[in-house]
Amino acid sequence: MKEYDVIAIGTGSAMIIVDGMMRRNPQIKVAVIDKDEPGGICLTRGCIPSKILLYPAELIRTIETAATFGISTEIKGVDFGKVMGRMRSLIDHDMNQIKQGLSESPNIDYYHAPAEFIDEYTLKVNEETIKSRMIILGIGSKPIIPSIRGLEKVEYHTSDTILYEKNLPPSIAIVGGGYIAAEYGHFLSAMGSKVTIIGRNQQFLPQEEPEVSALAKRELGRHTTILTNCEVLQAEKTAAGKKKLHAVERRSGEKKEITVDAIMIAAGRGPTTNILHPERSGIRTDEKGWIVVNEFLETSMPNVWALGDAHGKYPFKHVANHDAEVIWYNAVLNQRIPVDYHAVPHAVFTHPEIASVGLREREALAKYGEDEILIGFKRYEDTAKGEAMAVKDYFVKAILQKENLRILGAHIIGPNASVLIQEVINLMYTHEQNAKPLLDAMHIHPALNEVVQRAFQAPMMLEEYHHQLEHEK
Repeated sequence: MKEYDVIAIGTGSAMIIVDGMMRRNPQIKVAVIDKDEPGGICLTRGCIPSKILLYPAELIRTIETAATFGISTEIKGVDFGKVMGRMRSLIDHDMNQIKQGLSESPNIDYYHAPAEFIDEYTLKVNEETIKSRMIILGIGSKPIIPSIRGLEKVEYHTSDTILYEKNLPPSIAIVGGGYIAAEYGHFLSAMGSKVTIIGRNQQFLPQEEPEVSALAKRELGRHTTILTNCEVLQAEKTAAGKKKLHAVERRSGEKKEITVDAIMIAAGRGPTTNILHPERSGIRTDEKGWIVVNEFLETSMPNVWALGDAHGKYPFKHVANHDAEVIWYNAVLNQRIPVDYHAVPHAVFTHPEIASVGLREREALAKYGEDEILIGFKRYEDTAKGEAMAVKDYFVKAILQKENLRILGAHIIGPNASVLIQEVINLMYTHEQNAKPLLDAMHIHPALNEVVQRAFQAPMMLEEYHHQLEHEK
């Protein structure tokens, strides 16, 4: 049996802790385990490769608007193979660098293999038994495959496998109506594929504000077909070599058939604890299989820590990085720093771009009551820069506490949403979490960030806000 000072499972954000420990004490002995290619989900099959693909998609959609500004353009073609090859080249380069660093470090034993617990603080990997009194679980997640009759007999993609596709399918059905479906629907349609998105929820992008989702569905729906409240029941191959999905509209019972060249399953991501078997080490999991942690990110076994997707709270790389910092303070520096999720931001890099932080309106309403909420709202086109860009209907929505103008949440849909929202995020991490600095600060004119400031300048009561929305329909 080999014993280590620390065992890290996963080569994503867990490596922040490992790197810090090795800088602090270069003599420690470390085991790093990853069944997949090194770099974590974000680098190998998540946010980074998808964003490399989405940038050319956004260029295409931007070029298509050129005529509005008196510019004649023509997209003569899209080399899908080159787009995919560039992504693979960039990702493979980064993965190889990480693999080289892990393999050449004298104090790291790198195991490129699955691991499973066999006892408390004890794992089996590559037929070896290893042990440590400090274990970091950055085990990531895997695609959820819904129960669809016949699906196992039909080839399909997930967000993992689509990254290795070299040929653009002429048509594709994406099963799922969340972030992954919205982003890949944008990408594949911009590349030239005929895309049908099939979501079982009544609302497209159900995690977003209803008015954000409605606008996103309308705009992305110009380039794709988006079906909501629709359950896929069966998949089959056709005699012509295509693939057919049988679905039903959940409210009306209307049956639908969608025939395409390819299928992609984008029904969310689930835990990988069925491989790790943490229960053998006394590590509790919830009913879905996510690892249970306390507010300090420690599991039910002392000095075993879990971060990022492992605990299933917020599946974002920036959350995993934040978790790693919290674990660093608690596990290495022996402090008691609770994790802070009061203002977790996210972005959806679809068309149009979406960004959100903090509470949604219904959550704020449940927590504070209607009389204690103010809504700030401003459309892009009501600023000089928005007018210059000829954008229409995109907006910023701010949710504030009436008593003290504390920012409870913000939601943006439109160009550069992921950049514009950072001004709000930063204020939500101050002690007061107050909107006053945003209101008082000098904003460059004419610049798009004015739409954020103006959304906060004249907040309305909830009833007034919804009356205005209804009036504008």
